[in-house]
Amino acid sequence: MKLKTFTPADVAGKKVLMRVDFNVPFKGGKVTDNARILAHTSTLKKLIDAGAKVALISHFGRPKGKIDPAYSLSQIVPDIEKAYGLKVVFVDDCVGDKVASAVDALKPGEIAVLENSRYHPEEQKNDPEFSRKMAAPFDVFVMDAFSASHRADCSTCGVIPYVKAAFAGDLLSREGDMLGAVSENPAKPYVLILGGAKVSDKIDIVGNLLDKATTILIGGGMAYTFLKAQGKEIGKSLCDTERLDFARDTLAKAAGMGVKILLPVDSVVASGMDATDTEIVSSDAMPSDKMGLDIGPETVKQFIAALDGAKSVLWNGPMGVFEDAKFAEGTKALAEAVAAITSKGATTVIGGGDTASAVRQFKVADKVSHVSTGGGASLEYCEGKKLPGMEPFRV
Repeated sequence: MKLKTFTPADVAGKKVLMRVDFNVPFKGGKVTDNARILAHTSTLKKLIDAGAKVALISHFGRPKGKIDPAYSLSQIVPDIEKAYGLKVVFVDDCVGDKVASAVDALKPGEIAVLENSRYHPEEQKNDPEFSRKMAAPFDVFVMDAFSASHRADCSTCGVIPYVKAAFAGDLLSREGDMLGAVSENPAKPYVLILGGAKVSDKIDIVGNLLDKATTILIGGGMAYTFLKAQGKEIGKSLCDTERLDFARDTLAKAAGMGVKILLPVDSVVASGMDATDTEIVSSDAMPSDKMGLDIGPETVKQFIAALDGAKSVLWNGPMGVFEDAKFAEGTKALAEAVAAITSKGATTVIGGGDTASAVRQFKVADKVSHVSTGGGASLEYCEGKKLPGMEPFRV
């Protein structure tokens, strides 16, 4: 998806409201991962270099429409300043005279950080009057928070009718380019890799991409629903029993379309996630008292072989409980294989928060084409849904 972006002339000397995602992990008074802050660096630098006066707006946690100091963005201002190498002005509201005065006082190229947008109940209701108040001090709106783009909030799309111009930022634009490349018209062979716990989370992705895929690799907890649908014993493994018919129908439909679906032929199993009695078993010989917690070595070989020659790859969902070293090898091996085909020219996109965490854990995040910054947003995009925070910028 191509999005409308700004030029320096569009924002020079203008007062700009920029939607960012500062909903970062925060523990013990510290930001524990500043990746979401850093993700906006390119867009912010362009605005600053153009001489715009910029106010950054975001939600932070779930204050439920009330002022709660535990969710004040003032707490992360030091991390914002460190990430961008800039001093910022903090404003303890996101609408009203305080905001207008603070923005007016900014010099070209200076930035302000506004207070948590979700302190106001109107924000998530996308209230038009509140959107008008939010937009009032500004000339231009820049949407750069892909991870919030599936939410129809005042700060993601509601302000657009009340500003003179609105644009997508670099981050939002890149997400549209990269997710579009692997979900709208992907180069083939196209391999879709699905994992994670629940089949229900991936139903719409399968529905939207089945006719585009060459091969689908299914691992993680969701694989055992498909194996059970084939009549196999899955022991105590996760099973989405309400989706067994969907699994059977998908396998049959794929076969009729010539789309290859690969399921685990072996698994790393144990009596529980905290147990040490791990063993590798065939998918035809799952013990009734064990549960599958990672794909096995033979499955890894087959999945890697299926990736050979791929031109497009979308991966959403880990192959096992990768946070535990006992059950991490499948996800690690696949991450390294996806990185390897990227170096050969494949377009490879990682979607979903757990999968993004996995590729970072295994040190290959910078070796794939793109790691999406939005869990729910990337899922909905690949399901073919229109995201309210992206659609207004479509060109």
